[in-house]
Amino acid sequence: MGCAGSTPKVDGNLLLLALLIGGLLVLRSETSKKLKRPKAWKHTQSITPAQLKQMRDEFWDTAPHYGGQKEIWDALKVAAESDLALAQTIVDSAGIIVSNPDMTLCYDERGAKYELPKYVLSEPTNLIRDG
Repeated sequence: MGCAGSTPKVDGNLLLLALLIGGLLVLRSETSKKLKRPKAWKHTQSITPAQLKQMRDEFWDTAPHYGGQKEIWDALKVAAESDLALAQTIVDSAGIIVSNPDMTLCYDERGAKYELPKYVLSEPTNLIRDG
């Protein structure tokens, strides 16, 4: 048998991967949209880092209850807390389809929708800094 590997074929925004795994050919498609930092945003009122952390914790604790797969939510959380290069690797590896380059709207391979608020992706411009 041949060795495991992948051959990307780029066609516009669509990336097709053919993987040979243990003699089984697996075809997979995903969008090749490159992640970007979210645009600057302002919360309705100034908040502290502790308040931002609480908002983020509450979102990640409740997000899986709105549908989708827990594994995808977990991957999105790690990606949201990572730098762009690592986040790109995570979403690509998890098969997450990024609809908005800032990760505010994503889908899994089954079509489940994952909406992320900006406050889990970046800090607001009116964050109260200590000291």
